[in-house]
Amino acid sequence: MQPSVTRWKTTTAARLRATELSLLAVVAAVGVGAGPALAADGNVAWTVRTASNGYGEARSSYSYNVNPGGAVEDAMVVANRGPAPLTLSVYAADGFTTDAGQLDLLTKDKKSVAIGAWVKPNAGSVVIQPGKTAPVPFKVSVPENATPGDYVGGILTTLTQADQAEGINVDRRLGIRIKLRVGGELKPNLAIENLHVTYAGPTNPFSKGDATITYKVHNVGNAALSGKQAVTVSGPFGLLRVRAEDVAAPPELLPGESWNVTVPVRGVAPAISLAAIATVTPLLTDASGSTTSLKPVQVTAHGWALPWMLVLVIVVLIAVLVGAYLYRRRNRAQSKAREDARVRDAVEQALRGPEPQTS
Repeated sequence: MQPSVTRWKTTTAARLRATELSLLAVVAAVGVGAGPALAADGNVAWTVRTASNGYGEARSSYSYNVNPGGAVEDAMVVANRGPAPLTLSVYAADGFTTDAGQLDLLTKDKKSVAIGAWVKPNAGSVVIQPGKTAPVPFKVSVPENATPGDYVGGILTTLTQADQAEGINVDRRLGIRIKLRVGGELKPNLAIENLHVTYAGPTNPFSKGDATITYKVHNVGNAALSGKQAVTVSGPFGLLRVRAEDVAAPPELLPGESWNVTVPVRGVAPAISLAAIATVTPLLTDASGSTTSLKPVQVTAHGWALPWMLVLVIVVLIAVLVGAYLYRRRNRAQSKAREDARVRDAVEQALRGPEPQTS
């Protein structure tokens, strides 16, 4: 099995003032499974792979379990596939999950506080002759006060070349992932935050509409976690329950990272009040690659699903009934007032007696 490694490419603006030079754009890392990772451009090409040693042969990446205060030593092998000598910079960097759900590494100008600070290559650069390979030894030293849990980063080789046509410096990076688990109590935990449900129904009050469920999956533990997700929407008392179609799993989130989720749910009845239930089952992967399902996390949120056309019809009907009632009540009041006046006049007439006759 050939190593699966990652490739990064960064462009820097060479025309900016020296104090303003910064790595501006990072192309998402891509896995290379059929062979060693290859960076090729014209006559310049090189590959990187893990060294074969006591940690294993043809490893897909580096993976270690180290207690606080401990250290391990390993190596990366770099091969020059081009026709000319090649000088590459070597450094380590912390990893993070991009908005596209892929692992990327901090650029050299960004400060690393974990893998990038704890991994030290024996040299900051390596020179490789054409057609030759060179080992790049490195040491991982975990501080005594390191917090237990998972850390991900990588070790990189870089080559900066000027692109005269574009007036920029092209910084080509090629590296291998490092996953480190620092010994101590492991507390894997995911949380569901900011759960909301909205509803969009058709004009036909007897047709079903669509609900949209949004929330954030937050890794609040100290272990890297992915998860299985499920979403349901129901009316009052759990009636008219609808389950969302397969909800994509979030990427493996590092401790502290979050992932925004939007789930459409089709065919939801306008049941006035909706209850949305989001469930995430954390998945923990150990050093051997085995995955364990942890206790599911479940959160419920409520929203309105009003059949507006039906509501409008009901409002109009109520208005008509109220108007008819008030009209009849006013007519009865007027009739009663007229009858009361007639009776009063008759009583007064009787009390006055017959009017005297005149001769």
